[in-house]
Amino acid sequence: MAAAFVLHRADGAPVSTSHRRGAFGQNDPFGRHREIIWEGSDSIAPGRISLIGELHVPCFPHIETIVVVEGRLTLEAAGMAPLVLGAQDGAVIGAGTTLRVRAESRALLVFCAAACNGPTKSGLLPLRADANFKPSSSLPAELLLSPAPQCRSDSVFTDEVAAYSADTWDSTPYHRIVRPHRSNQFIYLLAGSVRFPTPDGSVLSLGTGDALFVPKGASIGWESNNRVAKFYVSQNVRAPIERD
Repeated sequence: MAAAFVLHRADGAPVSTSHRRGAFGQNDPFGRHREIIWEGSDSIAPGRISLIGELHVPCFPHIETIVVVEGRLTLEAAGMAPLVLGAQDGAVIGAGTTLRVRAESRALLVFCAAACNGPTKSGLLPLRADANFKPSSSLPAELLLSPAPQCRSDSVFTDEVAAYSADTWDSTPYHRIVRPHRSNQFIYLLAGSVRFPTPDGSVLSLGTGDALFVPKGASIGWESNNRVAKFYVSQNVRAPIERD
């Protein structure tokens, strides 16, 4: 299993990760615009969306987290003020949301979508870099190769049926061992840089504005030498979430 899949590079470098163009399930409003980079048995898919124009969605069919990496996107949900997203802004779209999506010029997004079999929160929940951070738990000592970091988080969305959560998180620098991930995780780096060592000795480096997906069970480490902030999605968690 590959350790991680790069979804986007902020410096414009091409992403060689293979993908398929197509829909994520039935009635996918982004189906014609979507590039799916990975698909798992847990009914989750990350990738990219390139969109221009307008979409009207009477009932959004799944849960989806999106982050704008280029351009500007306007989302309008029934009963809510319009949500305008620029670069480094994101949102979680709950299943069942009645939605209008508008991009007056080309917008490029990264996404993490998950199927859900039961009711969930509908509507739009914004993800912002200036999150309402609160202190959160650090990592267990047995995983660390450095002093324990100070971590903060802002929980934006949780759906227990789909085992899907979306948050904003930041941390002081730390190093962690290479070990298997306990969940599928989507990462968009808002600040800082991270080196991700792998079992074969190779290292994947990400910087601000880059996006990554790590499948459950993939082995990967963490090395940061500065403050790191990220949007992240965890899915298919069967034990308490660890902040990677």
